[in-house]
Amino acid sequence: MALLELEGATKRYGALSVVDDLTLHVEAGEALGVVGPNGAGKTTALSLIAGDVPMTSGRVRFDGRDITALPAYARCRAGIGRTFQVPRPFLAMTVYENVLVGALHGRGSRSGAADAAVEALDRARLLDRANAPAASLTLLERKRLELARALVTAPRLVLLDETAGGLTEPEVEELLPTVKALTEAGTAVIWIEHVVHALLAVVDRIVAIDRGRQIAEGDPHEVMASEAVQAVYLGAME
Repeated sequence: MALLELEGATKRYGALSVVDDLTLHVEAGEALGVVGPNGAGKTTALSLIAGDVPMTSGRVRFDGRDITALPAYARCRAGIGRTFQVPRPFLAMTVYENVLVGALHGRGSRSGAADAAVEALDRARLLDRANAPAASLTLLERKRLELARALVTAPRLVLLDETAGGLTEPEVEELLPTVKALTEAGTAVIWIEHVVHALLAVVDRIVAIDRGRQIAEGDPHEVMASEAVQAVYLGAME
């Protein structure tokens, strides 16, 4: 049984279908990459999984349980964590306080929250900045803070939305070991990313989508070399 199953997911805004009958699955401990041009529906698909956006139709199952009707906070407490494309920390708080808020909200209990915040900062390689104001962080550090806030809830699945986006090449290389460590620890990952070489260094499988529909799935290198994916990307470039 897959850890996560998204079945026939559809999201419409009036006559516009942003996600259109999308089906995908993730096994426990697997790293799945999701690629596609801008506007393909990738972030919306993540939001459907996380519960941030209600589906027009379809179903989400997590660890054998139908969670389609659960709100986002309940899905978080069930074991699904996520990051966002644009980090928005609480700027007036310290790094540690930002993560502690995530622990208190995402775990639903004060018990062990402080220790969990410290552990998450350590896993995200941000512990040395724990007492720094979040407003003082670089973009790379804010990306790490996003990851720490997801990890503090002890997720079995982490949804990453363009974690490498906006970073320089050296920063991407610096971040990759932190992402790899997630799957090495047994955490499943769904990673949306335009920095394809970063995906290829981490993921086990890639799903390509365009206009809300899956157009390819399988071995990362084979998917990226497929005619369907090349046509989408070349068309977008033109």
